[in-house]
Amino acid sequence: MSDLLNKAKSALSSGSSGAGQTSAQGNAGAGQEDYADKGLDAAEKKFGMSQNRQTNEKITDGARGLYEKETGKTVNSKFSN
Repeated sequence: MSDLLNKAKSALSSGSSGAGQTSAQGNAGAGQEDYADKGLDAAEKKFGMSQNRQTNEKITDGARGLYEKETGKTVNSKFSN
């Protein structure tokens, strides 16, 4: 799982062209927490970590994108929007 998060973080930090779009999506989806967002928030709380909501959106969106790219399957919208 940490390998997936590391890949997501590196994918988000490597591209500057998609960064503005991802940020805009994070702002739009900040009021809607899907299961992936809630799971990341719970893990942060358990381990005493805290990040801002937009960063969490980028991480979960990146993880979803990697999953979809690797498997060719789409993620159900209730798990990741």
